[in-house]
Amino acid sequence: MKPKPAHWTWLLAVLPMLAFGVPVEIPGNLDHAPYERLLQKYVTDRGLVDYKAWQASTEDLQALREYLKQFNRAGPGATGNEKAAGLINAYNALTIHWILDNYPVKSIKDTPNPWGAKRHPIGGRLISLDEIEHDTLRPSVGYRTHAVLVCAARSCPPLWNHAYAADKLDVQLDRAMRRWLARDDLNEFLPSAKKVELSKILS
Repeated sequence: MKPKPAHWTWLLAVLPMLAFGVPVEIPGNLDHAPYERLLQKYVTDRGLVDYKAWQASTEDLQALREYLKQFNRAGPGATGNEKAAGLINAYNALTIHWILDNYPVKSIKDTPNPWGAKRHPIGGRLISLDEIEHDTLRPSVGYRTHAVLVCAARSCPPLWNHAYAADKLDVQLDRAMRRWLARDDLNEFLPSAKKVELSKILS
């Protein structure tokens, strides 16, 4: 067999990176306990966030900011499930922080470029929420990514009031997907009509 030209070998190696972009990196050994405490305090079992009460608490606003600062510190990088769990928590915490910064607001879509703007200091650079989702989590976690990332709208998957953890991640991902699909206000299954109405996110 005739060997592939060197430039084709290089192109095959680079194509996966072109498809998704540069992955977002985060340090390892992050402490998600402060975030867990805030979720337990302000997020209901149905995934609703009490933004008004959260914004009224200077202490808890600062606690959220301090939690997010961890993602930009120097240190050995996280890998595998530790990285995936950390980035899920980062995405959701950053989304909450963005809403709190713009509160009161009717919709996250009323804020300037909420998903595409590179405004979040993570891993030593400014990144966007889209980079966390599309360039990093989708390639590593797959379709279950869509069940755990929150876009601060009632039509989105419900925000879980616990932090995601590396040692439980696979179980948590499956649970989040089942929980989302089981919500009849978000997805509807009509066996008698042979019809399924699903979130537009799944398109």
